[in-house]
Amino acid sequence: MEIVCLDLEGVLVPEIWIAFAEKTGIEVLKRTTRDEPDYHKLMNFRMDILRENNLTLADIQNVIAEIKPLEGAREFLDKVRALTQVVILSDTFSEFAQPLMRQLGWPTILCNSLETDEKNMLCGIKMRQEDGKRKAIEGFRGMGFKTFAAGDSYNDLNMIHTADFGCLFRAPENILKEEPDLKLCTDYDSFYKEIESFVMKVH
Repeated sequence: MEIVCLDLEGVLVPEIWIAFAEKTGIEVLKRTTRDEPDYHKLMNFRMDILRENNLTLADIQNVIAEIKPLEGAREFLDKVRALTQVVILSDTFSEFAQPLMRQLGWPTILCNSLETDEKNMLCGIKMRQEDGKRKAIEGFRGMGFKTFAAGDSYNDLNMIHTADFGCLFRAPENILKEEPDLKLCTDYDSFYKEIESFVMKVH
């Protein structure tokens, strides 16, 4: 038995925080896990900026409602799901993910959740578990699955290295320089072939 584990943002959908930064004109919110390895530091920074600008969860959700999957992502995901089992491992939040999952055909996603105050301002995050992507891979392996993992950011590296097979997808130059031994896919056709090869190897 095998399972494919994919990151969400940058792999199947655009980066939510970049879309929000572009909508609001707040350039510093374009900083993502492609730039910052420390997720808690990044989220605290984001929440400070939101408070400074009096922006609520609803403001973010209104932008997410306009986001579409990356071109070809739904077709790619459907094709992979017809080949084998797929789960999305993301550090995004259930409050962000639902409209995106609808557009992707409701794949399984394991992610985190948000805390808000009486004004609907973000005031904290509830991590499903720390280093949850890596631990999910370990859990699947512990259940007897051969695992394939892919993503594009610092917070994907632990799960990729822990999986039996894996690759980067459209990762930035800074990560490519730090991870020269990881295979890189830049389009969905080559990405699918990499996953197909994994499935064939483990059968």
